[in-house]
Amino acid sequence: MEIGVKSPRVVHFTKENNEEGPRTLLDLVEELSDKAAIKVATYQQRVSRYYNKRVNPRPLREGDLVLRNSAIADPTDTRGKLATNWEGPYKVKRVLRPRTFKLETLGAGRFSELEMSSI
Repeated sequence: MEIGVKSPRVVHFTKENNEEGPRTLLDLVEELSDKAAIKVATYQQRVSRYYNKRVNPRPLREGDLVLRNSAIADPTDTRGKLATNWEGPYKVKRVLRPRTFKLETLGAGRFSELEMSSI
């Protein structure tokens, strides 16, 4: 014995609704994408705010020892993936302007200019 109960999906099926459904979803795709982008941006702001609460900025002064990012020293990126990420230590010889310093290597006494963000 078979039971002939049809599902609501089969009962309410019409060809017009079947073709109209995907079209309405296509219209909503851009709106959904915008909502997702807004959620991602708000999440990133919250994470940034949480992280930056604990950061204590400290300006660099003459005589401070610093490390230099190797990627800045080699902009052509010919170092290879096993190369060190940082060079140094260097001594801050003079602060030229904010975020720009004249550095001195500890051994040779040479000077090199470098733009570096404050730690």
